[in-house]
Amino acid sequence: MTFKNLQDTYTLANDVQIPCIGFGTWQTPNGETAINSVKAALKAGYRHIDTAACYGNEASVGQAIKESGVPREEIFVTSKVWNTERGYEKTLAAFETTMEKLDLDYVDLYLIHWPAAANQFENWKEINAQTWRALEELYIEGKVKAIGVSNFLPHHLEALLEGVKVVPMVNQIEYHPGFMQAESVAFCKAHNILVEAWSPLGTGNVLNNETLIMMAQKYSKTVAQICIRWVLQHGLLPLPKSITESRIIENTEVFDFEIKDEDMAIIDAIPFCGGAGINPDAINF
Repeated sequence: MTFKNLQDTYTLANDVQIPCIGFGTWQTPNGETAINSVKAALKAGYRHIDTAACYGNEASVGQAIKESGVPREEIFVTSKVWNTERGYEKTLAAFETTMEKLDLDYVDLYLIHWPAAANQFENWKEINAQTWRALEELYIEGKVKAIGVSNFLPHHLEALLEGVKVVPMVNQIEYHPGFMQAESVAFCKAHNILVEAWSPLGTGNVLNNETLIMMAQKYSKTVAQICIRWVLQHGLLPLPKSITESRIIENTEVFDFEIKDEDMAIIDAIPFCGGAGINPDAINF
């Protein structure tokens, strides 16, 4: 798949178009920082903004979208339900809170942020199923254009898929050089679930990797640009984040080169070199 700019799209399983690179807002403080960075992203050409209830910045994201001058229908907005709000009724209530904070008429994509897992809940399958039932209802009612999950491993997805009306359209997972989660990606591709890559720059830590530095020099690009391009060439959707306007712009300049197959293989072989590396089956939050 050849993308030419930030407005080019992947097509989700329900034929909704999702811009091929998203702007992440994890750890971006609410207020001026979030407002200014989202406006800078939209000015730079991003049309896909990713937030979540637990980021605490939905109000600023919504405000930035309104102040940007970009028509709402041109912007793809994602949010997520947090772990404390899992379950059918609580998820529906959490979505209403998200809508109030964003102050938008609809959300393009709504995700379950983390799976309930066996290390915390004996009835984890039921919790995930009831949370998903709420998302299905929001989708069927047209309050969201697409629904999906985040940080789900294959066994979480397998359990969820047993009783769904609507198959998740997206799974957003940590993915970057040194942390490819090949099993999860293969499962998602087999079930027509688009994989979004959070922390495609490995929360910044992979930027010091010698192999990636060498690649950046070879292609006359930055390490960040190499990482983002690498994610795209694997058929995934990267969600880079920055609050610095120059880097926000730099992260968009990935459409004028292509990483050769042999270099993709070298990057694929990089051992773990940074990132969160969180195991969804071991979280305590």
